[in-house]
Amino acid sequence: MGAIQDTGTDTITDTGIGAGRSDAAPAPPGRGLPRHWPLLLAGAAVLPGALLVLVGRSLEEPAVEAWRTVCLAVTVQALPFLLLGTALSGAINAFVPARVFNRLLPKRPALAVPVAGAAGVVLPGCECASVPVANSLIGRGVTPAAAFAFLLSAPAVNPIVLTATAIAFPGSPEMVLARLLASLVTAAVMGWLWLWLGRAEWLKPAVRHSGHRPGHSRWTEFRQGFQHDFLHAGGFLVVGAMAAATFNVAVPRSVVETFSDSPWLSVLFLAVLAIVLAVCSEADAFVAASLSGFSPVARLTFMVVGPMVDLKLIALQAGTFGRAFAVRFSAATAVVAVVCSVVVGGVLL
Repeated sequence: MGAIQDTGTDTITDTGIGAGRSDAAPAPPGRGLPRHWPLLLAGAAVLPGALLVLVGRSLEEPAVEAWRTVCLAVTVQALPFLLLGTALSGAINAFVPARVFNRLLPKRPALAVPVAGAAGVVLPGCECASVPVANSLIGRGVTPAAAFAFLLSAPAVNPIVLTATAIAFPGSPEMVLARLLASLVTAAVMGWLWLWLGRAEWLKPAVRHSGHRPGHSRWTEFRQGFQHDFLHAGGFLVVGAMAAATFNVAVPRSVVETFSDSPWLSVLFLAVLAIVLAVCSEADAFVAASLSGFSPVARLTFMVVGPMVDLKLIALQAGTFGRAFAVRFSAATAVVAVVCSVVVGGVLL
């Protein structure tokens, strides 16, 4: 924001508008504070909280309590990783020179996509962390296709997730391998699809300065970038958590059991379930392992789709890159992830 303000000041000075002119009309007086502004401020601070308390007490029903529990669990579960991702994004923006990315990634975008996807294997992170990091990479000059490949792969194939999968499915190394391959292929295919079909007008990154500016403190830039990304993404995280909690409470368990009998419907159902449950990628393997009534391919689909497309991730993408991008990218990712899971799972499982 500082860069935008500086630019605006320079523009006014250069053009001489209102500068050094004695005949310039005086600026209209600004509107002062309301007469009873202390009372208005106190009311704005007290009334919303009091209203929430009254509504909460009047809705002490099991369904409402379950909704609050799920919403809070999703938010608390994802919040540390969102903090990690926004801190990493701010650090990349303030401390890492742009030439580093030019050296690490191939110059040809088609080759940079799989390299960026493979980088997710060694960088731990959650889907909440990958969005601000991908946004920062784009701001540093990385081709969007490569940044999106990293965005999809990092929360799905990092060491923490693969270790959790191995623990959740003991004695089944083929499940870990299937998750690794299906996720990597999905990330690469989506990166190449963006190169082929993506349009610049779909992508609207958040307004922020790119990289270190001479004469400015790097720590100040880090703090400002971290604060901007965290506050911006945190609101969309809460919206996604609320949507996931609503589905958990509204859909009865009998509906879930109905779909487990059909191989194809079970795959599609667990794909949709992964999207709406919004379970963090570090924990989704244990949820998949508990779904013992479903086929291994369906459970693999749950683990591949979830870290790449869920409600909180769609909300974060919409807030960071724009709604036009989030709708198209999420829909395409879901389709590609299901197809890759079925193909890889059919061969390995």
